[in-house]
Amino acid sequence: MHADLSRLTHRPERHYSAVIAQQGRVQLDADANEQTAIQLFQARTLAADLIGGHGGPSGATGFRIDLRGGSRELDDLVIGGGRYYVDGILCDATRPQPGVPVPAASGAGAAEQDGPDGADDAGEPTAAPVTWTYWDQPDGFRDPERPGDRLPAQFPYLAYLKVWERSVTAAEDPVLREVALGSALPDTAARAKVVWQVLALPGTELGLEGDDPSIDEIRKAFDDWARKASTPASRLAARSERPDQADDDPCLVRPDARYRGPENQLYRVEVHDAGGARDATFKWSRENGSVTFPVDELDGTWVELATLGNDDKLDLNVGDLVEFVDTATASRGEALPLLRVEELDLPGRRVRLSDEPAPGVGRRPELHPYLRRWDHREGGARQAGRSGRGGRGGRLTHGALPVEEGGWLPLEDGVEVYFAAGGTYRTGDFWLIPARTATGSVEWPADAARRPLLQYPAGVAVHHAPLAWVHGEQAVPDLRLAFRPLSAAVPAADDAALEAEARARDEETYDAGPAGGGESAPAASRSQTTAAAEAAVDEGGQG
Repeated sequence: MHADLSRLTHRPERHYSAVIAQQGRVQLDADANEQTAIQLFQARTLAADLIGGHGGPSGATGFRIDLRGGSRELDDLVIGGGRYYVDGILCDATRPQPGVPVPAASGAGAAEQDGPDGADDAGEPTAAPVTWTYWDQPDGFRDPERPGDRLPAQFPYLAYLKVWERSVTAAEDPVLREVALGSALPDTAARAKVVWQVLALPGTELGLEGDDPSIDEIRKAFDDWARKASTPASRLAARSERPDQADDDPCLVRPDARYRGPENQLYRVEVHDAGGARDATFKWSRENGSVTFPVDELDGTWVELATLGNDDKLDLNVGDLVEFVDTATASRGEALPLLRVEELDLPGRRVRLSDEPAPGVGRRPELHPYLRRWDHREGGARQAGRSGRGGRGGRLTHGALPVEEGGWLPLEDGVEVYFAAGGTYRTGDFWLIPARTATGSVEWPADAARRPLLQYPAGVAVHHAPLAWVHGEQAVPDLRLAFRPLSAAVPAADDAALEAEARARDEETYDAGPAGGGESAPAASRSQTTAAAEAAVDEGGQG
């Protein structure tokens, strides 16, 4: 989560069930966030245990896939509305319908302008679409001009659901700002958003044999593919070591402090370019990547910002590296080249970047473009190259630092990171490293000998579910699963009472006493005997 956090403290292996606030204590963001994380973990674990890996409620199962083909247009997929759970995470494919606005004018003239029954001038209905499609799904941002976004040209292929979470701040969603807080419009809390995307996987990547595999074979092959795609394959460790030049610095921290920074920080190390160690790059921020600047206008390499930082620590300076992103690129999880700030125009709230942003980024105001600042510099990469591992000479690649495995790479102020050998890196994977002035070190798991432990990324956690096997214009085999509600009609009595009633009926039908030789013999019904006795008493009374 790119948010201004102190740290993340949720550890499922500790089995905490709640955060308990105490009177007179400081309230921390980490405590409130841990309570939320505990509740989400419990709810999603329960849902996954009851439902399984994926499934939808019977009668409201979402994400039904239908192929919409055309000889002249690109193929499309219709995504049916409803709900679906993937590893306990709720995904809702119901398309919101627009509200009814107040008419612009009243009277007969307005009725004639709008047309009869909500139709336009040509008499065609103007109703909004009811379902999503592959091309307009809310968080997919598929572009027909990009060949990689088009559906596979050859059948068969598998339509599947990709689910993950990302953070949204006021830089991306201005509605989160409370205008009552003043003209400075400070942001408050951020949001976590579930992102679902319907994507296509060519059948050749599943390794299936034969031309007509069964549904069970398709599901099993996809499960194997999804397990490999979602399992992280890189590890990192962090530590703090007193730099050799620490004696040359002003005495702003303890002389024996290994972390030499003057303030508490939450360092974020994030993979930029994916691939093996030879191709992968990373970037880092001492503010968890939370320093962002909403963009008002883009003119070539000049960017007009809606606001600058609140202080020097959270501002932009010449030489800073920034990432130009918007809602579409954030949802797609793309790695765009980082750009360098070349010039500042503070009165005009403008900055000049080293190059124009990637095509299609920042040109649509409705996608809320913004700059995200990262804190590494090219000098830091050269310093990393002096760690004894050499590598690529410390040069930046697309503005990011090269991954160098098997050696400690210094970031700043004594903070160092170590990439384990043999890793495969995915764009967006990240690790968080809290650095504290009180201890003069970083918080990182270690063994009994105080050796830092290698950790898998803290995120991004990606989940997958199969939806449909698309093999042509004919019917599309459905791969979804459905579950029925647990509720049922309330019985007249519980099981014990029903069993007792059954025994009583048996005793009324058969005499329990011996009938010669110790065997049970049929007898008249007790109800009939009782009725005869009552009739005899009545007759005697009348006589």
